[in-house]
Amino acid sequence: MSDEEAAIRALIDSEAAAWNHGDAEGYAAHFRTDGTFTNVLGITYCGKDTFETRHAEIFAGIYNGSIAKMTIKRIYFVRPDVAIVDIAAELTGCKTLPPGIHAPDGIVRGSLLQVLVKEKDEWTIAAYHNIDVKPLPPPK
Repeated sequence: MSDEEAAIRALIDSEAAAWNHGDAEGYAAHFRTDGTFTNVLGITYCGKDTFETRHAEIFAGIYNGSIAKMTIKRIYFVRPDVAIVDIAAELTGCKTLPPGIHAPDGIVRGSLLQVLVKEKDEWTIAAYHNIDVKPLPPPK
């Protein structure tokens, strides 16, 4: 594993740890000031302050006490300073769920795609796109 891949894996691990402590500031620590994010409902936001505020709201509300597991499926280096990180995410312990999100077994499954940019020897999140994974319909 390269030093860059190890640094990215550490960043993702720190995100999961911050989520699991309900720490919005820690969760947003690597988010760029001008970063964009799309939440599980498809609503798009811009900026680190908004990213932190929205996560503080959900950590105090619907996702209070939830536990996140983030498994990196792939890290793709577009350039040495730009990486696309494909993550399988699972949330357990959710008190309520957003409208349209289904978790019949109690696990909210998501696909999280992050675009990371390295500047001044630090990886930051430029884009964060999260969707919930729905079960496929039965074959006809």
